[in-house]
Amino acid sequence: MKSIKYVLLAFVCLSSFALSAQENFVFGSETQVKTTPVKSQDKTGTCWAYSTISFIESEILRMGGPELDLSEMYIVKHVYESKAKQFVLLHGMANFSQGGQAHDVMNVIEEHGFVPESYFYGILDTALRHDHSEMETALKSLLAGYIAQKDASPSDLWFKNISSVLANYMGLVPSQVRFNNRTYSPAEYAQGLGIDKKNYIELTSYTHHPFYKTFDLEVPDNWSHDRYFNLPIDELIETMKHALQNGYSIVWDGDVSEDFFSHKQGVAFIPLDASQGFVPQQEKVVTQADRQKAFFSWQATDDHLMHIVGMAKDEYGTVFFKTKNSWGANNNPYGGYVYLSEHYVRMNTVAIMLNKQALDKGIAEKLF
Repeated sequence: MKSIKYVLLAFVCLSSFALSAQENFVFGSETQVKTTPVKSQDKTGTCWAYSTISFIESEILRMGGPELDLSEMYIVKHVYESKAKQFVLLHGMANFSQGGQAHDVMNVIEEHGFVPESYFYGILDTALRHDHSEMETALKSLLAGYIAQKDASPSDLWFKNISSVLANYMGLVPSQVRFNNRTYSPAEYAQGLGIDKKNYIELTSYTHHPFYKTFDLEVPDNWSHDRYFNLPIDELIETMKHALQNGYSIVWDGDVSEDFFSHKQGVAFIPLDASQGFVPQQEKVVTQADRQKAFFSWQATDDHLMHIVGMAKDEYGTVFFKTKNSWGANNNPYGGYVYLSEHYVRMNTVAIMLNKQALDKGIAEKLF
């Protein structure tokens, strides 16, 4: 049975948390990679797609490619189809929801490539905002009805019904893309821009599995059972810093349910004295044991993914990670970005994804 906290956070990607600011945070000089404009996932639980596509767009820029606006919903549509297949093949004993992980995007790209948003917006009326609640209900109803059959067996018909629902709400995905006066399949388009799944790695940090090995991270949205490399938290944080200092960005998967995470204020931290309120102050020291306790107690869950693009320090010298959120650009003081303190990241990071080339040589030798 899911905990009350998990149920409440099932669609945490849909909303922000805010406290009234009593004193402004001031950030100094920044280290930042090139990135594309902030977007909004609207009323969907697809932060995983928005954060990872933003990361891919930055990767293309890093490699000298053009600034692109890629379609998140092209990825989402393919993932819904894959989840539906797995749900039926596992007799309904699988997760079917709007959530996902960074590797879901890479898995789709490997098989289906990607397309610009102008080729697939993911909603028939582009004047409307994305909202998958009704579509998810329709899909779940179809799947539940199928699973309830005593003599059910996978056939083309049930999958065509799922695909029809997705097409009715999201439209038909394109089979070709025009780029530089040439025509490509979506897979050829992705390959031509240098995006290859094998160049990327996911990392986490928990003590219930051996360090420097891979394991199937036990979070509900890891429905595909992809594997993550396990690092001590000190090395994970240093890996993140090393990547950003060398021009690589990061997909961040973590918990944003804490009282001192505020998209409205654009800051997240772990105060030593919460009674002081939402002001710059000394923070709690977070240990590996603290992380483990939070993970096992479901205090720290993978309820949101964002794109870390840089670092900065506040007026007290505290390191913050500059993080591109997908809740719009006009509703916080930093144009849609949130500054996560190093202490917050130490406690609430569930996993990250980055380019393997961003790894420090010493870390890479421990992993491979």
